[in-house]
Amino acid sequence: MTPHLLFHHLDDDLLVVDKPAGLLAVPGRGEDKQDCLSARVQHIYPNALVVHRLDMATSGLMLMARNPSAQRVLSLAFAERRVHKRYAAVVHGLVTTHLNSLADADGWRLIDLPIAVDWPNRPLRVINHDMGKPSQTRWRIDSVDAQAQTTRLQLEPLTGRSHQLRVHLLALGHPIVGDALYGDPGLKGFEQRLLLHASALAFDHPVTGEKLSFNSLVPF
Repeated sequence: MTPHLLFHHLDDDLLVVDKPAGLLAVPGRGEDKQDCLSARVQHIYPNALVVHRLDMATSGLMLMARNPSAQRVLSLAFAERRVHKRYAAVVHGLVTTHLNSLADADGWRLIDLPIAVDWPNRPLRVINHDMGKPSQTRWRIDSVDAQAQTTRLQLEPLTGRSHQLRVHLLALGHPIVGDALYGDPGLKGFEQRLLLHASALAFDHPVTGEKLSFNSLVPF
């Protein structure tokens, strides 16, 4: 029996679904890594096709196509950065606003640091100014919890590098709470799930051109 999935949208060309934390987006290597969001969706809608991915530890909105033509159009939209994505995250520490970045009128700041594969420690990524690919993340402080010594942020990745949000926040000195790959095991909350959620997604419909926008309730 396929576990219940939360669908935000469904039509002949695409679907938008919430991925739970701890579930692979697509199958991994080995029999023990075949359960994943794409397989669960395809159990219900066999024509569903992958367009993009979320890290296993990340929860939130994922878009899938329902025919090859829509998949091509949507994949191109991601490649050309015409899909708007927003994430919610809780990070360790009280984030200050002097982190070498000027804010725009709405309080958004920019992390502009190149990311490369950390080959000796794959699948980890690192900031590498010589070999890294250009990577940009907009961020804004949402709220601060002085008692817990954490800060809630809104994040908008302008590029789509693997582990981009996790690596960029680590570079600021504020790893995401519950990050088993990049966090410090000595930090409070290390045993929690990764507090990173894909909370908003906006794009043009691949057939009608209608502007679509979806929001997912942040579960933490």
